[in-house]
Amino acid sequence: MSSLNSTNPSHPPTFLLLGIPGLEKEQFWIAFPFCIMYAIAVLGNIILLIVIKTESSLHEPMYLFLAMLAFTDLVLSTSMLPKTLAIFWWGSREIGFVSCLVQLFFVHTFTAVESGVLMAMALDRYFAICHPLRHSSILSMPVVAALGSLVLLRGVLMVSPGCFLLERKAFCQHRVISHSYCEHMAVVKLVCEDTRVNAAYGIFVAFAVIGADLTVIAVSYAMILWVVLKLSSSDTQLKAFNTCVSHICVILAFYVSGLFTFLTHRFGHSIPQHIHILVADIYILLPPAVNPIIYGVRTKQLRDKIVVLFQRKGI
Repeated sequence: MSSLNSTNPSHPPTFLLLGIPGLEKEQFWIAFPFCIMYAIAVLGNIILLIVIKTESSLHEPMYLFLAMLAFTDLVLSTSMLPKTLAIFWWGSREIGFVSCLVQLFFVHTFTAVESGVLMAMALDRYFAICHPLRHSSILSMPVVAALGSLVLLRGVLMVSPGCFLLERKAFCQHRVISHSYCEHMAVVKLVCEDTRVNAAYGIFVAFAVIGADLTVIAVSYAMILWVVLKLSSSDTQLKAFNTCVSHICVILAFYVSGLFTFLTHRFGHSIPQHIHILVADIYILLPPAVNPIIYGVRTKQLRDKIVVLFQRKGI
């Protein structure tokens, strides 16, 4: 071990990403549904951003947070999928050390940002239903902008130390990452030194970000449920619930696969590796693909504006 450390005291210039170990022959075909999901994510989220930007009637907290979600989804999926498709279709497995850290930073930062935006959207639904008369004054444009900035800043500040910790570690000669992108714990496994601080910090970030956001979301919806159930009219109750359905679907798409990925990475050692990596890939790709579809179908005001946009373009 000492000779190994002496010959390779720092990080290697490049890593090799395996893709999905155990499914090397199937990767070529797996890339096609991944590519379709990415195309849907890019097209759908760009349409949302264009419609929300051009329609002044949509310059409300709900749609501004949706625009933040769409931008986050674009960055998140783009930071991961192009390299993954290069691995699956062309066998382009090599990635530079700095490029790997940059990809790791963007994937984990914007995963944290997406969680924060979903939390902010839950607060918006809470104020809209529980305090409708004060909704516009509480969530004014400056407050919405401040919330978005804080969510982004939190993601950057939380993820950056993990990247700096990795940059200062010595890596072994084994430079193969058993994953289709530079995921934090997959890279940590290549370090020759003690990695307990890295692992502990990763768990801390997960609980500090996801745990805090899920708590706010749960409390917000508990209060919403309490208020809605006290409404006398069943039609009013149904209308209030309908305003939350899209957001609840998006929350489930994001957190269920995310929690599965986080837990299996640390505790699910009996789960086959290719299952874990497939779920981790879907965790990055599924929410960006389904979010614009859910909101485009479920939100009448947004759906009508999208139809008008296509009619203007003659589509």
